[in-house]
Amino acid sequence: MEDLIRDWGYVALFLYSFGGGFIGLVFAGVLSYAGDLNIYISMMVAGTSNFLGDQFLFTLARKNKDYAKDMMKKYGRKVALAHLMMRKYGSLVVFIQKYIYGIKTLIPLAMGLTKYSASKFIVINIMATTIWALVVGYLSYISGEYILNMADNFKYFGLAIVAVIFLFVSYFLKKI
Repeated sequence: MEDLIRDWGYVALFLYSFGGGFIGLVFAGVLSYAGDLNIYISMMVAGTSNFLGDQFLFTLARKNKDYAKDMMKKYGRKVALAHLMMRKYGSLVVFIQKYIYGIKTLIPLAMGLTKYSASKFIVINIMATTIWALVVGYLSYISGEYILNMADNFKYFGLAIVAVIFLFVSYFLKKI
């Protein structure tokens, strides 16, 4: 299992971080604490992928405005929140969005639809992503012992939940 984590952990982290990556980087930090991954490589991989993901979304919206608007139609309230945050916080919203689930992908899309400077977005995105990767990666690494102890304490609880779900599904499959 450790070889699998070492061989594919960074690939999985890269792919997951392209669209967000907060939880992936937390897992990588804990796995780094456990000795299965390297925290510096994990932060670099997650940060690079997260940066590229935001740049992709910004560029997608900039080059394909109709497609981006169509994608964002089903997220009306979140898009409105993204626009309010952009007006209220300006460029700082690029830093803030890294930590808010649900609007993380909408901010770069919304900014790409505006006349916001692409070069300014790149610079701010580099700074925001670097800070995000360092803060989340480091905090998850130093919290590794606590998180692993919590997981160890709840492993039997998790097994009980799996057993109940299995029994529940088995019961209803017999009824069919």
